[in-house]
Amino acid sequence: MAVRVKLKVRNIKSGKEVITRALVNSGYEADTPQLLIPRRLAIELNLWPPPQEAILIEVGTAGGPVKNYLVPNAIEVLVVTEDRVVGPILSDVMISNLEYEVLISDRLGSELGIVILDLRGKWRFKDEDKVRETEPPQYWY
Repeated sequence: MAVRVKLKVRNIKSGKEVITRALVNSGYEADTPQLLIPRRLAIELNLWPPPQEAILIEVGTAGGPVKNYLVPNAIEVLVVTEDRVVGPILSDVMISNLEYEVLISDRLGSELGIVILDLRGKWRFKDEDKVRETEPPQYWY
């Protein structure tokens, strides 16, 4: 089990919003807040086909290098729980043709105030003591 949270993701330009669950991935290191989304979710958010400002980049993964589209400052991200909404955080979006799960970068997770307490699904916000449970995975096939 890992830590997953429920997010509201909003396209800055179109205003289109989607609720999804995402894996908090401390191994996804980024210099800016980034949310990696599968292409199917990009379609839902009106980000596919990639907008003109998208940049095709090569990124290293555990399976080797892959090419993804990076769209700078394209979305707002909020964490939604039963008793709180945290955000919005302005974020880049990375669009993947291979990944089926939404991934939160280390930088975005930090800016959302997510603190992993136990890698088996326990977390909290950095400004509270309440221990929270992971969300079930959601796959965008």
